[in-house]
Amino acid sequence: MINKPAASDPRTVFDKVDPPKQTQPEPGLGIEMEPLADIGIDTYQGTGRLKGRKALVTGGDSGIGAATAIAYAKEGADVAIAYLPSEQADADRVIKAIEDAGQKAFAYPGDIADKSYARKLIDETVKALGGLDTLVNNASRQIWAEGLENIADEQFERTMQVNLMGTFYVTKAALEHLKPGASIIFTTSIQAYQPSETLLDYAMTKAALNNLSKGLATELTPKGIRVNAVAPGPIWTPLQPSHGQPQEKIEGFGQHAPLGRAGHPVELAGAYVYLASDESSYTSGETLGVTGGSVTP
Repeated sequence: MINKPAASDPRTVFDKVDPPKQTQPEPGLGIEMEPLADIGIDTYQGTGRLKGRKALVTGGDSGIGAATAIAYAKEGADVAIAYLPSEQADADRVIKAIEDAGQKAFAYPGDIADKSYARKLIDETVKALGGLDTLVNNASRQIWAEGLENIADEQFERTMQVNLMGTFYVTKAALEHLKPGASIIFTTSIQAYQPSETLLDYAMTKAALNNLSKGLATELTPKGIRVNAVAPGPIWTPLQPSHGQPQEKIEGFGQHAPLGRAGHPVELAGAYVYLASDESSYTSGETLGVTGGSVTP
């Protein structure tokens, strides 16, 4: 991903994230994080592995989604991003990066939990890009709570609506446009395997998405459409300071990982590129862990 003359020590190849306590209103903005997360604007180097592709990335304004969208563009794909209207400032930065890479960009803000928006998102993306062959289901909501009894019913319902129902709506709408050679990629989480007591509702959605990716792969792989997932570990994104973690976990975030640091979003981009590219032509139904060394099943 980063041009270097020799192998780099993974403990130090990126700056250690050492954030101070900080809070943003949900869903948070990447441009207001301290420190800023590396989403690959200057550090990701493409090699044309996705030339001619047409991709949609939900939650593509910041964090992992932004890094994926930028990497796809640098690999030669035209890219659409979906995001909430309140995240426009982050989206503008990503759209500029896609266009700076010489690719067509399309931005369509809205709430994927709204099934009418989810359908329009797919229709407008196909119209803007001239097709769709790569879908990255990345948009998610994460709000911490001190155990099950402290998860408000409204919070639980909203998390289910965004993480599960919204992803279902978008994927279902996309299927009629996907042809052999297409790829669907879900963002799950290490939380699917190692749920934190403060993220029970979020963790269960990630386990469900992991399961959906396996079941959908069983259905679609014989039709020539590959379905896979990426399971990130602790990655420094706007989810964390926008009530995604207790304040005491913001300081030193991710330093419990075996590599001793949190990951930057750009460190996930290669996984999403691989799963979208022909390099993974024999890979479907897989979950690729990018966890900083924490072991997954």
